[in-house]
Amino acid sequence: MRPEDIDHYMSFQFQCMFFGLFKNIAVIRQSTWAWDNLWHFLYCLPVYMLFILQRGPAFISELLSVIPNSHYYKRGTYDLKKIIEYAKKKDFTSIIVVHTNRREPDALLIIGLPDGPTAHFKLSKLVLRKDIKNHGNPTGHIPELVLNNFATRLGHRVGRLIQSLFPQSPEFRGRRVVTFHNQRDFIFFRHHRYIFETKESKGSDANGKKAKDAKSEKTSQQKVITRLQECGPRFTLKLVSLQHGTFDTKGGEFEWVHKPEMDTSRRRFFL
Repeated sequence: MRPEDIDHYMSFQFQCMFFGLFKNIAVIRQSTWAWDNLWHFLYCLPVYMLFILQRGPAFISELLSVIPNSHYYKRGTYDLKKIIEYAKKKDFTSIIVVHTNRREPDALLIIGLPDGPTAHFKLSKLVLRKDIKNHGNPTGHIPELVLNNFATRLGHRVGRLIQSLFPQSPEFRGRRVVTFHNQRDFIFFRHHRYIFETKESKGSDANGKKAKDAKSEKTSQQKVITRLQECGPRFTLKLVSLQHGTFDTKGGEFEWVHKPEMDTSRRRFFL
C-alpha cells in the first residue's frame, strides 16, 4: 500500500476511534541538518503555567491551538543549544522546532526537557484548518490523546515523547480528541471534536400476534447519534532519527536513525 493510499484510508479509520492514553510529538528535516534562520521553535510550558500566545505562521498558530500552555517565539540567530539551556532555567518541559522550506513547513524537531530524548520527523501532506471542508473550531479545553499502533520498543519511546507534550488531565467537557495513528511507520495526525445529536426515528409497535389485517401504531423515538468533526490541522510524520538526550549534532548519541536500506522490505516496520 502506498503512502497516498494510506492517507485516503485514514479518513475511514478515524471515524472509529475516540479515547486513548498517550500524548506529544515533533519533527526535523530529513535530508540534512541545516540549522538556519528559517527554524522556529515552540515552547511547551508546564501544565500549571499559562502564557499569552503570539501570532506566527499559519501552521504554528494552529499548532498552538492543539497543544495547551504553549508559546511561540522566532528563533532568529540564536544557537539551539543556548535556547535549550534558557528553556531549562525557565522550567519548560519541551521544545518543538519547526523547519520551513520556501515558507512551507517540512520538518519537526521535538526536544524533551531537561534530559531528552530528541526526535526528528519529516512533515508532509499538511492541510490547514481553513482548507478542511466543514471544519470545526477547537475550544480551549485540554484534549484527550489517542496513540494508536505504537507497538515496538521504539514506538513506545516515541509515544511517551508525544505524551509529554500534553497535560495528563483531559477535560472531557470540551469533547476534543487529538490522534496520532501509526501505520506502516507513517504517523498520521488528526484533531477532532465529537458531537452528540438527537434525531427522531420512526418505529412500529404491533399489538398482539402478527396477522395480515393487523394495524400497527407508528411511534416516534429519539435516537442519539455520535459523529466526528475535524478541527485541523492535518499532517503526516515520518521518524528520521531519535537521539538520546537533548539536541547535539557532534557529540550526541543516536538511539535510532532511518537509512534508505531499511525501506527494502514491505513487511518490516520499526514503530
